[in-house]
Amino acid sequence: MRRHFLVRRTLARTLLKLARWKTEGDVPQRGILVGAPHTSNWDWVITMLLAWDSSVQIRLLVKHSFFKGPMGVFMRATGAVELDRENPGRTIKALLAEAEDETFLLGIAAEGTRSKSEFWKSGFYRISQQTGIPVTLAYLDAPSRTVGWGPTFALSGDVAADMDRVRAFYADKVGIRPELTTEPRLREEKRPSW
Repeated sequence: MRRHFLVRRTLARTLLKLARWKTEGDVPQRGILVGAPHTSNWDWVITMLLAWDSSVQIRLLVKHSFFKGPMGVFMRATGAVELDRENPGRTIKALLAEAEDETFLLGIAAEGTRSKSEFWKSGFYRISQQTGIPVTLAYLDAPSRTVGWGPTFALSGDVAADMDRVRAFYADKVGIRPELTTEPRLREEKRPSW
């Protein structure tokens, strides 16, 4: 194991233990990670600790405003990827070139915001459909202080059926600020197919 992964894993395990959080699940080798519920800035920290504890690198898409000044250096060092919402296609194309590697994990907060909203963003679904990379449902559950890897599966193209599966998985997961949770629902569920 490379030295920096060993250092990160040791740090993550120490911090998780101090905060009384535990990790669960099997680490996927390839996946579009859907991280939910996303209700607090702490979600990002806890997700990074999960990745470090598992000795993997997650490429997390983060809005570009977080990359200003010294914070930008820190964000890049932890694997975050600057997403310019005005031109997301360029960022996605560069990341998809990396997807040819054997191990590739792209993390997306499908809720798109830490505020309550009507719908999730469908980027994770479109990227998975376009690339054939399966979806992994990553999660945190504040009451049980658990962060983990949920199931990994290929999307069927039946948006409503796939989202029923997503909703069933997240039904018992509670965010740090539960009042800000957005129900797993895509605008595209009303359309017959992609």
